[in-house]
Amino acid sequence: MIRAMARTVSPEARRNPWLGAWVGLLVATLGVWLGRSQWAWAVDYPRAWIVPLKRWISAFMKWLINDFDLGLFTFKELTRGIAWLLEWPHWLAKGLLAQGFKVPLGGEQVLQIPALSWFGLVGAMTLLAARVGDRRLALLVAGCFLYLAVFGQWHSAMITLSSIVVAVPLGIAGGVALGILGYRSPAFERAITPILDLMQTVPVFAYLVPVLFLFGFGPVSAMVATIIYAMPPMVRVTILALRMVPEEIKEFGRMAGCSRRQMTWKVLIPAARPSLMVGVNQVIMLSLNMVIIASMIGAGGLGHDVLASLRRLAIGDGLEAGIAITLVAIALDRLSQAFAERVGTQAHQPHTDEGGIVAGHPYLIGALVLLVGTTVLGLVVPAFGSYPEGLQVTTGAVWNDLVRWINVNFFDQLEAVKTFFLLNLLIPVKRFLLQLPWSAVVAMVALAGLQLGGWRLALLTGALATFIAVTGQWEKAMITVYLCGLSVAFATAIGCPIGMWAARNERVHKIVHAVIDTLQTLPSFVYLIPVVMLFRVGDFAAMIAIVAYALPPAVRYTDHGIRKIPPPLIEAARTSGCTRRQILWKVQLPLALPEIMLGVNQTIMFALSMLVITALVGTRDLGQEVYIALTKADTGRGIVAGVSVAFIAIIADRLIGAWAARRKRQLGFA
Repeated sequence: MIRAMARTVSPEARRNPWLGAWVGLLVATLGVWLGRSQWAWAVDYPRAWIVPLKRWISAFMKWLINDFDLGLFTFKELTRGIAWLLEWPHWLAKGLLAQGFKVPLGGEQVLQIPALSWFGLVGAMTLLAARVGDRRLALLVAGCFLYLAVFGQWHSAMITLSSIVVAVPLGIAGGVALGILGYRSPAFERAITPILDLMQTVPVFAYLVPVLFLFGFGPVSAMVATIIYAMPPMVRVTILALRMVPEEIKEFGRMAGCSRRQMTWKVLIPAARPSLMVGVNQVIMLSLNMVIIASMIGAGGLGHDVLASLRRLAIGDGLEAGIAITLVAIALDRLSQAFAERVGTQAHQPHTDEGGIVAGHPYLIGALVLLVGTTVLGLVVPAFGSYPEGLQVTTGAVWNDLVRWINVNFFDQLEAVKTFFLLNLLIPVKRFLLQLPWSAVVAMVALAGLQLGGWRLALLTGALATFIAVTGQWEKAMITVYLCGLSVAFATAIGCPIGMWAARNERVHKIVHAVIDTLQTLPSFVYLIPVVMLFRVGDFAAMIAIVAYALPPAVRYTDHGIRKIPPPLIEAARTSGCTRRQILWKVQLPLALPEIMLGVNQTIMFALSMLVITALVGTRDLGQEVYIALTKADTGRGIVAGVSVAFIAIIADRLIGAWAARRKRQLGFA
């Protein structure tokens, strides 16, 4: 049968070596599958060949914590010392924002210094927004922080902010330092690039366990995990921003006799400051995206509230806490963007400091006076210090009743939709992927790399796929690919048409981008709460949550790709008599396809990051493996499963990136 199929290969396949190679590989795959009794090792990876890497990593971690001695102190004492140092700024921030301070006066007498008042903090943030932005930004920030007080989320939000105000500066400082080293040393940049790739693609759950081992349970461990998660974009942005500094500015620094250090801090960093603010914005957003996951190892705050609501299936409470995180993220995001624009504007204006500190900084002085004044006033009038409980409102019961009404009245319809997709799509695709020979999948990945990027990419993708098999993660990896693949397909099928619509209609563009900006600031756990309430646990519920979370990149990149097409090309098509529909399908989409594929790439990254979160709703993939490792404090198991997820992401990223780059060269855009 196989010989007959080989003889029927078309002349076109014989002329095209790549087509011939793919046909040959498919024929070989079918042959291996039909003869699986003889080629059992090529179909299912033998257990005897599995490398016990996770056991080795767990043993190494135990040795590192229990036996590694640095002479003056042990490694465990070193990490706990770092945790002790980080505890001080966190204690200060937590005292200022949430808990206040207790000062012993001797005996049993204690002086209680209150935390900053909610009224003063809302007013100070509003003044800051007015200073760096305009009236609309001031109203937005005031509304976001008022929500925290009115809906009873103030204390939890301040606990969260106390971690953020420590983690963000440390993440920025570490990212800038590593970025400067990468800019100065190409060898160092090449060395840290794969590490940054892993830091951005390994699921956060995977390194919560080693962080927990090294720094103990509590807010400091959560801050360390947040810094690790949020730092990579700052490193990359710093390297890129320093390289983008105009050569004339560098030459001016050399002519002025600047040393290497002066060139960096007096010339390059100030010139690159507007671009660096993009990295600062990313650190802030990623840190806020981390707050729920960090609550698993003791962070507390809003993240703990969302996680507790998910465990109780209290949709109303979870949504209110999730919206609080979103609003804090929106406020800080808009503030950082406005500050970046202001920095960029001031960089081209002469600096003046007339009138002294008070006259030169009225907003800052006003904010300080408001903070101190209302905090002191709160000792006399408690309503100024903390928002009165009697004036707090909640919509939790409304959301709970809405979900209950939907379940009572539409249970049969929802169950029918779920059953249809499970029986006709999810289960067949899952079975198909699980039956594919592992050796054939590795060969396909390597062949795709060879075709798109040459031998180096082929060796990389083949090696990463082989690692998954060698470490015993193949079956769970295929379940991950199945869930991620279907979710990405649905997200792309929904997001691309919306992006096309937004690209061709300015009003729709503004509305759509406001919606996807909000979706991207919603914590990933928030998506699980309504999905679980409507569809319960399982693969279908996980897929719905992943599609909702991974949708924004597909919309954004499609919109951006179509909008960036040079207007003369569109005008030429219109002059040649093309209709609006023909311009879209014959000109805009083909030219925007590389950009759209980069959006698909980002959709895959979002889907894989969300896939680990959906382990909480009963999936059986690598995400579940990482989550189990966290609950059992099994470092090796979590790291191997997390690295396997990262390798799937890297394979997809490299293949799609190589295809997009080649397509851009063919179109003359690169």
